[in-house]
Amino acid sequence: MEKYAELASEIIKKIGGSENVNSVFHCVTRLRFKLKDENAADTEALKNMDGVITVMQSGGQYQVVIGNHVTDVYQAVVKAGNFPAEDALDVDEGDVKTSLFNRFIDTVSGIFTPILGVLAATGMLKGFVAMFLAFGWLTKEMGTYQLLQAIGDSLFFFLPIFLGYSASKKFKGNIFIGMVIGASLVYPSLSGLTEGKVLYTLFAGTIIESPIYLTFLGIPVILMNYAFSVIPIILAAYVAAKVEGWLKTIIPDVVKTFLVPFCTVAIVAPLTFIIIGPIATWAGDILGVVSLAIYNFSPVFAGAFLGGFWQIFVMFGLHWGLVPLALINYATLGYDQILALAFGASFAQIGAVLAVVLKTKNKKLKGLGISAFISGIFGITEPAIYGITLPLKKPFIMSCIAASISGALLGLFKSTTYMSGGLGIFGIPTRVHPDNGLDSAFWGTLLAISVAFILGFILTYLFGTKKENRLENL
Repeated sequence: MEKYAELASEIIKKIGGSENVNSVFHCVTRLRFKLKDENAADTEALKNMDGVITVMQSGGQYQVVIGNHVTDVYQAVVKAGNFPAEDALDVDEGDVKTSLFNRFIDTVSGIFTPILGVLAATGMLKGFVAMFLAFGWLTKEMGTYQLLQAIGDSLFFFLPIFLGYSASKKFKGNIFIGMVIGASLVYPSLSGLTEGKVLYTLFAGTIIESPIYLTFLGIPVILMNYAFSVIPIILAAYVAAKVEGWLKTIIPDVVKTFLVPFCTVAIVAPLTFIIIGPIATWAGDILGVVSLAIYNFSPVFAGAFLGGFWQIFVMFGLHWGLVPLALINYATLGYDQILALAFGASFAQIGAVLAVVLKTKNKKLKGLGISAFISGIFGITEPAIYGITLPLKKPFIMSCIAASISGALLGLFKSTTYMSGGLGIFGIPTRVHPDNGLDSAFWGTLLAISVAFILGFILTYLFGTKKENRLENL
């Protein structure tokens, strides 16, 4: 961390000093600041700094793109600026106003960013287990399979607990209250009640027909499977934060320590089971059905659009709007075909970068390109985008064209992901069907990403640079 101390100090200085920072956290490659006044930051100077790839202003965030070592730089920034650690967002943001869309993107990214790494890790593990099963290296009866499957499933099954933590932190509530509510949603004994006697049925004959197995103070409770769920706990954490804040204003200080959490949980947890959970689950089911209907209308067109624009979405942080939708699809459908359409984008990007590396004679550009190519193999494309293809313009356009064609192929082959997983080549195992193994959709996916890479390379090599300079002077 010490070797990034000077870089951290310069970053803080150029964003207007620590007094201009409301909060800071990081994702895979970026420092994400929320500034009091973005005009006070020297953006151009930041972009030209050694150690900074570029700067993006999107979703109400001032994003400084660092690269794969962003975690170390983040720690140095936290130390240099004396900011709250552990990705906390506890700084008072005062009356900062942003658009509804920006607040939505900021909220989603703030909730999912802290668990993104382990979400990918456990998804990768599930993907590899499915692949080993398909290859015949493991069987479902083996203890090795059962243990690895349990480890891989753990985060997804108990996802409400993890999201209860991160959502409560984002909404400035007690994180342990959020975790308790999340844990209650996946409490094993409650799920077992659905095998008992049905007291009566609500909404009979409708798409939301619900058998009632128990009541709370005489009020019917609709028991649902909240494992793998997303929306119910996020809404519950939001309500809990508001209730907690109200209780703090009316409960005497001498008993706040235990009475505020007690009253918050006693109010919000039953409310979640009775109202918030069912409504949120139904809303998630509808979103899943709508997204599937759009996909089924024209998978090829959807793939061409999403594949072609995916890197642009990533640049501006707009992809966060689709992440919850994919998780909802995993919970309701058991698979996702929406984000699967963008899988070829990173491979198109590294194909374009390889073309630049082979064509240029500029040693600095070649070295940067090799580093970006290696990162891109594992799905980290920001160094490729901001360091190579976007500054050269045409390579970026060629990569988007290649990604669009690849997306159309992914739609044609009905490419599907069965779990959240890693990026780049580590995303391949998540395409293995849990029951059918290496089906036609899997092989179609391999073909599509190969086409993305080859087309990205060929288009960039032939048309992505001016023939007269061949990048010698870049």
